[in-house]
Amino acid sequence: MKQHGCAASDISDSNIEALCVSMVPIFNHLPSQHLASISKLAKSRTFERGEFIHRSGEHSNQLCIVHRGRVKVYRLSESGKEQLVRILTPGDFTGELAMFSSDSFHETYAQALEKADICSIQRTDLQTLLLEHPSISLHILNELAKRLGKSEQQSTSIATDSVETRIGLFLAEQVEQQGSSKLTIPMSRKDLASFLGTTPETISRRLAQFEESGWIKQSGQRGVLILDLDALLLL
Repeated sequence: MKQHGCAASDISDSNIEALCVSMVPIFNHLPSQHLASISKLAKSRTFERGEFIHRSGEHSNQLCIVHRGRVKVYRLSESGKEQLVRILTPGDFTGELAMFSSDSFHETYAQALEKADICSIQRTDLQTLLLEHPSISLHILNELAKRLGKSEQQSTSIATDSVETRIGLFLAEQVEQQGSSKLTIPMSRKDLASFLGTTPETISRRLAQFEESGWIKQSGQRGVLILDLDALLLL
């Protein structure tokens, strides 16, 4: 099968790779000299908006780290419906299965939402790192456990909560993540609908209702000012 992936290109830059590696939670606990060694193994590539870092079914043979930009990771159902899994931002990674198996394949698509700089580390180099630095494995497991917890929480919410509750909790989570009541929704209405298990039209209607109720104030397609966080948490 053709390997698409985040293979290295001729735009590799040592400063980008050093910064990229130092941002990742699975590496940034290591001493600076070890980070410098790891950065020498990383290769960088720029993906334009809409380009795929990897596709479902392609061989997973490298860890891909986001240095700049945003990447959406999603699955396609048998009917072709897109289900958003997560949005990767600087410091996040994908392709972690490459660390544990030489015969693994991507189960998701990773696509650049905007121009994105991606650093990659080959599987053989990763396995050497794991042997040299066992603590990396513990940090990897911690990150994967967080992802699993979020995925289970998302699945439970879609199955049991009303769409109003899902949107309210999402906005409250963004307040916590962005550290401000003045938010920029990190994805399009289409992607937000996919993530919350509804439709873009429903998202627009519910946000309009929230605004009429005096809980939020919208600005453009992605700007939202939270006026009554408690109301959103009680939905």
